[in-house]
Amino acid sequence: MLINPYKDSESSAISLMDIISGVKERGLDMPVLLRFENLLDSQISFLNNSFNEAIKKLNYKGEYRGVYPIKVNQQQQVIEEVTKFGQRYHHGLEVGSKAELVAALSLMKDKEACLICNGYKDEEFVDLGLYAVKMGYKCFFVIEIPGELDIVLERSQALGIQPNIGIRIKLSAKAGGHWTESGGDRSIFGLNVSQAITMVDTLKEKKMLDSLKLLHYHLGSQIPNIRDIRSAVLEATRVYAELVNEGAPMGYLDLGGGLAVDYDGSNTNYTNSRNYNVEEYCTDIVEAVMSILDPSGIQHPVIVTESGRAVVAYYSVLLFNVLDVEKFQEYDIPDKLDDNTSEQIKNLYDAKKNINLKNIQECYNDVLYYRDEIREMFKHGRISLRERSLSEKIFWNTISQIAKEKLKLKNPPPDLEDIESAIADIYYCNFSVFQSIPDSWAIDQLFPIMPVHRLLELPKRNAVIADITCDCDGKIDRFIDLHDVRNTLPLHEMKNGDDYYLGVFLVGAYQETLGDLHNLFGDTNVVSVRIYPDGNFDFVNEIHGDSVADVLSYVEFDPKDMLVSFREKAEEAIRDGLISASDRREIMKAYDNGLRGYTYYER
Repeated sequence: MLINPYKDSESSAISLMDIISGVKERGLDMPVLLRFENLLDSQISFLNNSFNEAIKKLNYKGEYRGVYPIKVNQQQQVIEEVTKFGQRYHHGLEVGSKAELVAALSLMKDKEACLICNGYKDEEFVDLGLYAVKMGYKCFFVIEIPGELDIVLERSQALGIQPNIGIRIKLSAKAGGHWTESGGDRSIFGLNVSQAITMVDTLKEKKMLDSLKLLHYHLGSQIPNIRDIRSAVLEATRVYAELVNEGAPMGYLDLGGGLAVDYDGSNTNYTNSRNYNVEEYCTDIVEAVMSILDPSGIQHPVIVTESGRAVVAYYSVLLFNVLDVEKFQEYDIPDKLDDNTSEQIKNLYDAKKNINLKNIQECYNDVLYYRDEIREMFKHGRISLRERSLSEKIFWNTISQIAKEKLKLKNPPPDLEDIESAIADIYYCNFSVFQSIPDSWAIDQLFPIMPVHRLLELPKRNAVIADITCDCDGKIDRFIDLHDVRNTLPLHEMKNGDDYYLGVFLVGAYQETLGDLHNLFGDTNVVSVRIYPDGNFDFVNEIHGDSVADVLSYVEFDPKDMLVSFREKAEEAIRDGLISASDRREIMKAYDNGLRGYTYYER
């Protein structure tokens, strides 16, 4: 597997295995999250250049200003690089909390960039934003609920600073995908049309209408259908035009997020994909805005989008090694059963022998029935454990045979659709689903997953992936397929003593932010890589993953107190004659090493 941020240069491609070698030589263990600086830079450039090209082609009179929503990936290194790479395009930030605003103000240097303040705003939040306005930043307070306006106006009057105010409007338009409830009349945030008019009247009454400069809406994240995007832009632009007619100066139209990432490569309006490209997205937005405003002679606004997923998803790759494999193997069973074998096991055996393409569904039903009947007999003591073992062997061999026969059918029965997953290998891998790719577990998000080496070998095993959390949900059993979703992933046979590495791609958006401490597995090691056009690369930053002591402190343990408490227990064991003083030294060393160790499996 190669990484190449330079589309026109084959010589700049870098092997992920070379990077893994560098990681290991530097003493870092798997799993590792790789961040590629160049990919983040190229995505910011691609988005801004695509909008600028659409603006030029369509003779649009306004500008484009992108903002990055900090919530998508709040890691300091990520935000710092977004502001650095985005500065040449005046690419700003969007914040949804006081903490995010504090972080943004510490990193933003470009006063031409927009700073969009969404979310609930208390007085401290508002004061900080107003001081940012006074310092020359283009900081906008987006009113999400009616009561917020009073706070903004009161603090504005108290500090003597005129605010830049925006309205978040609830559109009637809705989009498909996971986040469809973000839009529509019943969306949680935003003002309906009546509330928006009340806000305009309030601003007029207080002679503050000249502060209303921005209209914002948010249709949802990962919008797969371009028609939904265009429909929302048309409706929002009509609202924008009416606010101008009400006398508000306006000037900024913030279309929120929604630019999707094609996780499965299908280029469709499926939840994990999109039926448009970035150039089409930009062109459709600019055209839609012009189609509403031009007939009314209204000046073109600055178009703002809050694309986070499309900017940072490509930036990160999760790498981990396989620790062990539980292989599905057919069992040796006798050619003939003993005469005293129970009738139900004989029936199961006969069903196996009689499988053919015409009766495959019938045989499947039969073996399920006999298996369940045999298990009930075992519960009631009517068959022995050895007989139960024989029946299980026959059953699984039969399921394997049915799965092979199914491949010969053009239209297999629906009941057999997922039969391969029942006989899949389990690859136990050194990572936590809940920490590193929580959306896979929480919302069935599909991520591209594949081996990063041995790619000239045919992968002959069908597998599901299990993490090391000892949780039944700690697995991945939904994978990208050509036409739909498949329940197994083709992987290579493990070679004794050789490491086998898998990569999960497009994990830069939300996964680090949403990751949790399930089973107290903490943040992974992080390595930032910069690739050069000549094919060389540097490790520009390394962040060691959480130690055991780190994650314990997150859940209110004090590692120092724990060490003292364990030492007391060791002393008690000496007094009781269970261990010697020299034993205590080794035991305390092991405990201390455990506290300092990586939370993941270490060789």
